[in-house]
Amino acid sequence: MATNDVADRVYNFSAGPAVMPVPVLQQMQRELLILPGCGASIMEISHRSKQFEALHQDAQQRLRALLSIPDRYKILFLQGGSRLQFSMIPMNLLRGTGRTADYILTGSWGKSAKVEADKEGQTRALWDGKATNYDRLPGAAELQINPGAAYVHITSNETIEGVQFAEEPQTGDVPLVCDASSDFLSRPLPLERYGVLYACAQKNAGPAGLTIVIIRDDLLERSRDELPGYLNYRVHAEHDSLWNTPCTIGIYAFGLITRWLQEEIGGLQNMRRRNEEKAKLLYDVLDTSGDFYRGHSQPACRSKMNVTFRLPNAELEKAFLSEAAKRRLDGLKGHRSVGGIRASIYNAMPLEGVTCLRDFMIEFRNRHAE
Repeated sequence: MATNDVADRVYNFSAGPAVMPVPVLQQMQRELLILPGCGASIMEISHRSKQFEALHQDAQQRLRALLSIPDRYKILFLQGGSRLQFSMIPMNLLRGTGRTADYILTGSWGKSAKVEADKEGQTRALWDGKATNYDRLPGAAELQINPGAAYVHITSNETIEGVQFAEEPQTGDVPLVCDASSDFLSRPLPLERYGVLYACAQKNAGPAGLTIVIIRDDLLERSRDELPGYLNYRVHAEHDSLWNTPCTIGIYAFGLITRWLQEEIGGLQNMRRRNEEKAKLLYDVLDTSGDFYRGHSQPACRSKMNVTFRLPNAELEKAFLSEAAKRRLDGLKGHRSVGGIRASIYNAMPLEGVTCLRDFMIEFRNRHAE
């Protein structure tokens, strides 16, 4: 098998590390040995060099343009994934304030974020979807915002349960903090409604190893000097994310993806339309399959990124995954904590891949439905 032939690639429905745009991978392949103008690989050049500084600034500027980020927000390129942000958020925004942080718990990742915040200060579950197994989101009437809270934390898209906020909750003057790891750059966002938005890269923004944090300037004042340097947002902002050696290849790849979104996709409005079209193909199958495919999330709360569902029994799910793999439909097994099937259809998943999955789902149902 020709390992560098695009035709040999599977359709990768993994939740992350996830599919990346083929044009980006091809450019990385061409430039991996020698980055143009450098005489060396991106993995070898100094993060203080003029060549890397140009890549670094270009990535920030493209991100600002894509999301229309106001000047009063800083962009930080960090490491450690969202798991580290689960701790850095309360360390910087809650510790020493004497306030409570409110968490809206819509699934597994929101719960994990609160567990880490509990170690840093007082927290409250503003809403918890446990009663219905995290198959829906709260309505506005269910959220009693505490105007004195340090912040309100949400997970915009829960990859395991497959629920997604279509709009951010209204929190008034309380900063809204959002883990946007799994739907980052999949649609436009009104950044002015957020205090902090963060995302690990390995869903929509590049390889694992890079974490993007967008934080409003005034919130940097809460970062206390007693914090270890790497855990202090203000330190990173003052050093333009170069206080330590950053994830240089991750920033390079992220810059290529933002360029792809701008120049090949045509911006986030177009990306949203593409993602909605892909998701509709699969949800239409769920909605017309009777009881054969059972979606986890309630229709009004469905994720455009992670389509989660079950089949009538474990034996059929095993057969589904086995037959899908033979058709080069890969990474469809649900998260180990819940089982079932999960199709992650992030930005870089082509329509052709989703169409192939849709057709397979219909065929499989027709052969196995009673």
